[in-house]
Amino acid sequence: MKKLQFAVIGLGRFGTSVAQKLNEADQEVLGIDINEERVEDAEMFVTHALVADTTEEEALKSVGVRNFNAVIVAIGNDMQSSILTVLLLKELGVKKVIAKALNKNHGQVLHKVGADWIIYPERDMGERVAHQLLSPNVLNFIELSNEYSIEEIRTPLSMTGKSLRELDLRANYNLTAIAIESDGTITVSPSPEQIIHKGDMLVLIGNIKDLEEFSHLD
Repeated sequence: MKKLQFAVIGLGRFGTSVAQKLNEADQEVLGIDINEERVEDAEMFVTHALVADTTEEEALKSVGVRNFNAVIVAIGNDMQSSILTVLLLKELGVKKVIAKALNKNHGQVLHKVGADWIIYPERDMGERVAHQLLSPNVLNFIELSNEYSIEEIRTPLSMTGKSLRELDLRANYNLTAIAIESDGTITVSPSPEQIIHKGDMLVLIGNIKDLEEFSHLD
């Protein structure tokens, strides 16, 4: 499979984490920061790393940013540099720009200047921690909208030993099982005859309220 090319601008904690994960997935990663020390540290886990001021158009042109599959703007507390960088990236023809926002207002401006995906690391992590505390049986979740979500939920003990047909999740809980993880093996689109075992994880899609009720079953 052809490797994808990513550029990560801003090598603070968030940018470094993103760059490391992409590198571990065997993708090509260019790390950019205005701080020479951060760039030197990043050289250990990115394909290439360089010192550059990404608010300068010529600096972005020189690295051929428009050729990357996506550019992640993870600049820290300098909102002005973050916004200008996103604006320049879109003007230079970058197809997908993902930008870190410090707050709602910052995110709105990033959206207006062309960012394709806005990330709020602190807010999102806070929501994830609170969700985990309130619903301990939920190991992971992806919020699709204000009403719907995909959640990985530990199977209630009362359901072990039964098949999906017997449980009839759609009729009884208004939920759909899109995958089951059992003993480290993931079965996507499980058949109605799939038996649920103790410790299995159900990947369910449905209304957030229905998922919350299901996660509290014994």
